[in-house]
Amino acid sequence: MSAVAELVEQTRQFVIDHVIPVEREVVAGGRVTDDALRLDLQKKAKDAGVFGPLSEPQYGGLGLDTRGQAEVLEAAGASLLGPLAVNAWAPDDGNIHLLAEVANAEQRERYLAPLASGEVRSAIALTEPAPGAGSDPRMLRTMAQETDNGWIINGAKHFITGANGAAFTICVAMTTDGPTMFLVDQDNPGLQVGRRMPTLDHTSAPGGHCEMQFTDCEVPDSAVLGEVGRGLELAQVRLAPSRLVFCMNWLGLAIRGHQLTLEHITGRSSFGSPIAEHGLAQGLVADNEIDIAAARSLVRSVAATIDTYGATSPQARHETSIAKTFVSEAVWRVLDRAVQLHGGLGVCEDHLVARFLVEARAFRIYEGPSEVLRWSIARRVLRGPR
Repeated sequence: MSAVAELVEQTRQFVIDHVIPVEREVVAGGRVTDDALRLDLQKKAKDAGVFGPLSEPQYGGLGLDTRGQAEVLEAAGASLLGPLAVNAWAPDDGNIHLLAEVANAEQRERYLAPLASGEVRSAIALTEPAPGAGSDPRMLRTMAQETDNGWIINGAKHFITGANGAAFTICVAMTTDGPTMFLVDQDNPGLQVGRRMPTLDHTSAPGGHCEMQFTDCEVPDSAVLGEVGRGLELAQVRLAPSRLVFCMNWLGLAIRGHQLTLEHITGRSSFGSPIAEHGLAQGLVADNEIDIAAARSLVRSVAATIDTYGATSPQARHETSIAKTFVSEAVWRVLDRAVQLHGGLGVCEDHLVARFLVEARAFRIYEGPSEVLRWSIARRVLRGPR
């Protein structure tokens, strides 16, 4: 057995032993997914040797390439809390990759090291209330003005995942030279985390999705991440890996939902025979198997592309757009069929497939709505090879 295969088995067993019991407490028992829960699960993941599939060994991580991550995170994704437990959940997943690629030595020590080791959480503030930036980052309205002592940031953000309780935020703001990324400590008096927005997905993300306000927020020159004016270009560094990590995690949950469904329909009878023997039920099972197989193959193919050509290559950007579009919709189909095959129990959160479906709905929007991704896919194809 290869080292990655062994790690997959370790991760699968860790999720069964430590994560799934807590998942039921959160989904059906009303327990809050907070930092105390996160830190407890991550300590257990470290003890089990499965912590940090996205981090380098110097930060206590596993040092996996993207292909290894695809297999391990599918196993971790079997629970809503699995990716969080191994430190591979948004937005920290993308921020770990971004900081590893872009941050200078001082920034890596101050921000990347505690983030990659699970000591803290982070946020990234790009999305803004209308008429600000959403799917089109060129509509950015948050401004950063240069001063003799650094920069002053002003602007409003919303849907900032993990903002409540994060240690720092990567803020994207417009400067005279163009969009720029800034590292802002969460205790900066010019940064205020506002309302936690009441979204459909609320089980797996400590810190929620929040409104955020920057008001005369002063940061030094050392807060610039990367180079001034290259914020949107540098955002591409985290985009492809983050999209694919989403696919890996949610595919794992779809597979678990499918397995729960198989157990249910083989153990429950109607009209004189097990549900599993009815032809219409078998058709739904077959469609789930097809979607899962196609999604898994696509994820692993794109992982190989990233490892071969790099996360910012044209190939990776194009293929992750395809993967994110297809896998997000395939996951929804699999979980929707799972709910249907559970019958009335499918809409009851005692049977976890109901919560799985609701939580997965946002996957088709976060990191690029399917419609925007289809548009960008078509534009690349129509431009032809360059």
